[in-house]
Amino acid sequence: MNNKDYDINNVIEMAWCDKTRFDSIKFQTNLTEKEVIKIMRSNLKNSSFQVWRERVYGRKAKHAKI
Repeated sequence: MNNKDYDINNVIEMAWCDKTRFDSIKFQTNLTEKEVIKIMRSNLKNSSFQVWRERVYGRKAKHAKI
């Protein structure tokens, strides 16, 4: 996460959107899924982070099909 060529607010907005996949976020910001999760955890209230994680966990739209 050394490269700061991204805006935290844009990352949060993309991650919160159900239609934006993690691979799209990586393409635009060069952040991995784990790095996005760290950003979300550190910038959202705990309850908001938990709601987001429940929505994202296992959701096919957020993960690329292998």
